[in-house]
Amino acid sequence: MPVLHSAPKFASNEGVLETLSTALGAMLVSAKEEYGEIVLTIARDRIEDALKLLRDEHEYQQLMEMAGVDFPSRAERFEVVYMLLSLTKNHRLLVKVNASESTPVPTVTTLWPSAGWLEREVFDMYGVIFAGNPDLRRILTDYGFEGHPQRKDFPLTGYVELRYSEEDKRVVYEPVKLAQDLRSFDFMSPWEGADYVLPGDEKAAEHAAPPPVATPKVTEKQGVSGAGEPTNGKAKEQVSDGSPAQKDTGKSEKEAPAATDSRPPHKGDAK
Repeated sequence: MPVLHSAPKFASNEGVLETLSTALGAMLVSAKEEYGEIVLTIARDRIEDALKLLRDEHEYQQLMEMAGVDFPSRAERFEVVYMLLSLTKNHRLLVKVNASESTPVPTVTTLWPSAGWLEREVFDMYGVIFAGNPDLRRILTDYGFEGHPQRKDFPLTGYVELRYSEEDKRVVYEPVKLAQDLRSFDFMSPWEGADYVLPGDEKAAEHAAPPPVATPKVTEKQGVSGAGEPTNGKAKEQVSDGSPAQKDTGKSEKEAPAATDSRPPHKGDAK
């Protein structure tokens, strides 16, 4: 039995940008349609009011996800992205605000209590502060973790590494130490060679080099190398017996057919 629902299977962006831009008014910083998505940038201090308007009056009921983006070259380097879904329209919306390390973003836990977990993740990964969040703690990294891993200026190896110490019988933090010398590269031509000793080359010094040959051996005459007419003639001599098919025993096998040349002509033979 088919399930009937008021939401359309496919939602169009036609007229959405103009309608929402008019409704948001002064709260809106910019609006555009990009890659099939409606993207609205809201003033940071008005984000709670803007999302409440979109939820209550334009039927964007669900906050599906929140994400952070880092642009280190900008004065306000961070973007906080809110992804909204309308269940009745089957339409999605992207809402953005800009922030820096020292400018808090108003929390939206007053509209969606589940936003508390999402804001904690953006805070943990990027360091964005959400004013009014009742429990703004790290959620993915450890309690004593320093820094924010998703920032562009955070090193790929991190600052510390975690391991279990058998001596202390507990987990300890230590400065990062690369197990291999991954960051030392020699771009010298391989034909010229490197200035340092490569692993394994030290064994070559243990064995003395072979002495040089005083007089190189040459073969000026054919007799020295064994080549010549006598040798070539001897190579033609047959050493092994021929195959059984080449031997003529002089006996006729029982019921053997006559020779081919004595066979009477056949009608199909060529004349």
